[in-house]
Amino acid sequence: MDIKIIDYKSEYAPRFYDLNIEWLKTFFYVEPYDEEVLSKPNKYIIDKGGFIFFALKDDIVVGTVALMPTGENGILELTKMAVSPEMRGYKIGQKLLQHCIDFAKAKQFKALLLYSNTKLENAIYLYRKFGFKELSVETNSPYNRADIKMLLELKV
Repeated sequence: MDIKIIDYKSEYAPRFYDLNIEWLKTFFYVEPYDEEVLSKPNKYIIDKGGFIFFALKDDIVVGTVALMPTGENGILELTKMAVSPEMRGYKIGQKLLQHCIDFAKAKQFKALLLYSNTKLENAIYLYRKFGFKELSVETNSPYNRADIKMLLELKV
């Protein structure tokens, strides 16, 4: 399957929102923080020095992921990764994840951090496969649903 990963384009912002809202509603619920970030990706991600990528199949957005700056220099949060339901199982999430890792290494970032939920077994398996290590989740985590925090240190 021919999947192309591209940088953020504002015309695709509605797909960034829709893809993420779909999986949140399927597995959890949409938290106010999610709604705010997803509805204003330029303000909360791009303008703050973050990045959004889209996976395209035949010029149609079938997946997305974001890298958001954290309070720590050189560490980005891998977040808002979603693949359209009909395209799950085609390793698009893996392609997006690999793209983020390669991108972060090329930009000489120190690490990628993520929050997830152990209910998402396939995602957790994927993160571990790519070398993410589990950390303890702080009590003031940005996400109520997060019960796992993981870090991938990048060797440049």
